[in-house]
This record gives sequence, structure tokens and C-alpha cells, in this order.
Amino acid sequence: MSFGGFIKRKRIEQQKTLRQFCKDNGLDPSNWSKIERGVNPPPKDKDKLSAWGQCLGIEPNSEEWQMFMDEADVSRGDIPQDVIDDEQLLAKLPVFFRTVRGAELDDEKVEDLIEDLRKAYSPDE
Repeated sequence: MSFGGFIKRKRIEQQKTLRQFCKDNGLDPSNWSKIERGVNPPPKDKDKLSAWGQCLGIEPNSEEWQMFMDEADVSRGDIPQDVIDDEQLLAKLPVFFRTVRGAELDDEKVEDLIEDLRKAYSPDE
């Protein structure tokens, strides 16, 4: 799911039209629509993103909050800041990208890869 799709789903969960949501939260409906449709990227400003997350009812520091922030970064073509700050992980990204680019991954293989990565980085498993 894209950032735009993510925020649209969250708005709809509140059972609000785009115009009503924007009116309630002091947002410009034209700009919000463009972001939901992926025409405009999400803002880089973390304070603005945080305010949007709160408008959407996303609990700060939750898994959903992290997904919201990650989707914003990816939609802008940015690597999330916590990945950039992890020097060991950052050093391995070029190998990961080369490996993924060279592989023919169908949906099942992508899901298997994601599950393997989760297991490798999950202290509980």
C-alpha cells in the first residue's frame, strides 16, 4: 500500500469524507486529495507528519505509527532515518538491493523473504 492509500484508508475508517476530514483538521482538501492519490508526496517535515498522524488517529510510537512514517519516507523515495542511523544495517543495503534486483521474485517469494527478515531481526523468535 502506498502512503496515499494508507492515509485514505485511515480517513475512511473515521467515516469522514475528504472535505469533512480536512475541515475538521484545518487541512486543504485539494492538497490532501493530491496526496491521497499519490500526485504529491508526503511532507518531509516530521512535525507536520506527526500532526497528520494524530488527525488520522494513529497512536504515537505504535507499530502503525512507524508504518505511517515509513510509508511517508518510501513514498518520497527516502530511506527511513532509523535505517540511516544504523551503520551496520545501512552498510548491508547495497548487497540487499543487488540481490533483490537480480532475483525474480513473485508475491510468494517476497512474502517468504519478508518473513525470513522478520525472524532474523526479531528477538522473540
